[in-house]
Amino acid sequence: MPAGVIGFESTGEIRAEDYRDVVLPAIERAAASGEVRFLIVMDEFDGMTGGALWQDLTVGIEHMRAWRRTALVTDITWMQHLTDLIGWMTPGDLKTFPIAERDAAVAWVAG
Repeated sequence: MPAGVIGFESTGEIRAEDYRDVVLPAIERAAASGEVRFLIVMDEFDGMTGGALWQDLTVGIEHMRAWRRTALVTDITWMQHLTDLIGWMTPGDLKTFPIAERDAAVAWVAG
């Protein structure tokens, strides 16, 4: 990832521990430096635990002013549509990209 961008690839089921142990510490570091630019690539998705869903819904609130851009890279159609529908609730700018445009997503989120 370019400097200043947090990037993750996710497959399978997302659990609360994934947020607690991996995602949240990375966001804390990014927010401390002044900006959160977040990219997530989801090739496949087998659901989320209740704790992970809660973490996902609240992850941006604490650092709302630092949040700049989020890029979701996926070919999962329902996820693209849902993100486009409720993305206005996400702090900062949010954009979805198909897997084939992963490089464009990285460039956009870093810009």
